[in-house]
Amino acid sequence: QVQLVESGGGLVLPGGSLRLACAASGFTFSITTMNWYRQTPGEERELVAAITPGDSTNYADSVKGRFTISRDNAKKMVYLQMNSLKPEDTAVYYCGARGKYWGQGTQVTVSS
Repeated sequence: QVQLVESGGGLVLPGGSLRLACAASGFTFSITTMNWYRQTPGEERELVAAITPGDSTNYADSVKGRFTISRDNAKKMVYLQMNSLKPEDTAVYYCGARGKYWGQGTQVTVSS
């Protein structure tokens, strides 16, 4: 069965960095566009970044220049490097695929 397992969240000071990781299994990872989403209470899930099988990337305007998505097809992993974090980046971050597969989420809290 499909599994997406996120890791790497935590508490970080404003201006700090975190690297999220997502381990995928149960589908053909190498031909699947992978996405990172985030969600705060009472809000809809927001697409943060996407990476295609050919390594083309797309970012939400709010994170451009600060976040970098990458993938390792051999390891079936997708990463989100988050730099210059702001309090408004606080959310639960989810790895997603094909619009229907989701991980359990990892909490990112940016606070002093």
